[in-house]
Amino acid sequence: MPIDPYILLLLGTVGLAALLPARGAAADVASGASTAAIAFLFFLYGARLSTAEALDGLRHWRLHVTVLACTFVIFPLLGLAARGVVPVLLTEPLYQGLLFLTLVPSTIQSSIAFTSIARGNVPAAICAGSFSSLAGIVVTPLLAAALLGSTGGGFSADSLVRIVLQLLVPFVSGQLLRRWIGGFVAWHKKGLGHVDRGSILLVVYTAFSEGVVQGIWHQVSAVRLAGLLAVEAVLLAVMLALTWYGAKALRFGREDRIAIQFAGSKKSLASGLPMASVLFGAHASLAVLPLMLFHQMQLMVCAVIAKRRSHDPRPEPVTAGGAPGAASRTAVDTGPRSP
Repeated sequence: MPIDPYILLLLGTVGLAALLPARGAAADVASGASTAAIAFLFFLYGARLSTAEALDGLRHWRLHVTVLACTFVIFPLLGLAARGVVPVLLTEPLYQGLLFLTLVPSTIQSSIAFTSIARGNVPAAICAGSFSSLAGIVVTPLLAAALLGSTGGGFSADSLVRIVLQLLVPFVSGQLLRRWIGGFVAWHKKGLGHVDRGSILLVVYTAFSEGVVQGIWHQVSAVRLAGLLAVEAVLLAVMLALTWYGAKALRFGREDRIAIQFAGSKKSLASGLPMASVLFGAHASLAVLPLMLFHQMQLMVCAVIAKRRSHDPRPEPVTAGGAPGAASRTAVDTGPRSP
């Protein structure tokens, strides 16, 4: 089971913030740099998203609606139900972080990778992840306003303005400029990927520094962390089961069910961390802890599932409507397949 190297970098950044938190003028500089990094990050997201590919993926709209429902309806409902474990397993701040975790969009890269390994519908996974990320820029803040309110670390009208200025405006700008800079972004994909990850590390350092300075981490004990891991394990197991058997009940074929399971059961660390920094401010360190733990858990569990699915015998092709004998068009005509 894989240990994401980036998680190790994130943990190292948390350790650095605990030992050498940014204070005073250094904290102001780090906060300003973090704000600029978040804006640039979402500008790159906008520049990378191919509008043509997104529109092409709309042909398989039933699958995308199913993934969006899992991400922004079922996940939040389970998050609300988890309030029953407060204060037995979770403190109120940890629960708020868990609830925020259920509101963020799905992943793109890992959903595609695991879908490919499991011999699923890769084009559908690409489009589903892209649609979820795009919708999350608007839907996640709105859900946070409705479900977290002022208890979520100070969400307010000012937070909504910051979301628009730091996330939505840069994203739209990237989309508008994609015609001219899209080639450059694609050509330098690897280098800009390092910029992405470096920006997120800066966001984490700034958030956890504020938490250390304000003494937030004294609220978390080993017992509470164990309780958080247990709740997240149940949450992931429920979503994996619902996405797989629910897609079967909706009469999706095997390849589509794989894409739905991997895209509909995940949460994006790359999108969630910057959003938490904007939404929660000084309380962001506790807000992102559940997301960081869930991210690693979903990678480990889904890696095992994808590997097992890759050894499944190839079934008789089934359409999304349930008729045997003809596979889904997007599943057959496009996208790579793992051997």
